[in-house]
Amino acid sequence: MAHQLRWQEANETVRGDAPFRRQRDALVQQLAAEGIRDARVLDAMRRVPRHQFVDAALQYQAYANVALPIGHRQTISQPYIVARMLELLLAPPQPNKVLEIGVGCGYQTALLAHLVPEVFGVERIQALFEQAKANLRPFRFANVRLKWGDGAAGLPEAAPFDAILVAAACAKPPAAWFEQLAPHGRIVAPMGDETAQWLTVWQQKNGQWVAETVEPVRFVPLVAGVE
Repeated sequence: MAHQLRWQEANETVRGDAPFRRQRDALVQQLAAEGIRDARVLDAMRRVPRHQFVDAALQYQAYANVALPIGHRQTISQPYIVARMLELLLAPPQPNKVLEIGVGCGYQTALLAHLVPEVFGVERIQALFEQAKANLRPFRFANVRLKWGDGAAGLPEAAPFDAILVAAACAKPPAAWFEQLAPHGRIVAPMGDETAQWLTVWQQKNGQWVAETVEPVRFVPLVAGVE
């Protein structure tokens, strides 16, 4: 696919990647051992340099299977959880147009850019929005569009989406997300509060939105508005 070729060409231009390749391969092997089966996801995890999306002082931890702080009370999610959410997102029918709620530092956006022809992302914290743009710039992605805005409102000007991927937990998806999905679309998001959260997939069945819980997770809460 054309977007994959552009991604590969861009990735070759990222400097300082060679020392981390063995660590990245080891992480991918660990993810496969923990149950990640989608070869497309594992390939993207092998190619995207996670160390480029964290502070220089934390790069030695970039390929540990743990969440890491990125400032502003936010984190870059644990690689296993990122891979699991991507697997769920890519289940048939294959999405061609995805909305990411909570871009953060841009790492998951880079993975999506390798996997999906069109990626739209919304980040409510302006400093993180700028950080994500800076982190993604060296890759020269042609299939990614980012916006600083309220993720709870989605991105109506670009709807409809085949899928929405959410990096913050809420009790129930906002109505705007359902309104912006294509009829066959799905939402992959953590649902719950500070005491308990579950990775959840929302899809239409017999004309009704149905939630399927997958496994327990821990995410920052979804916050409306911008800062």
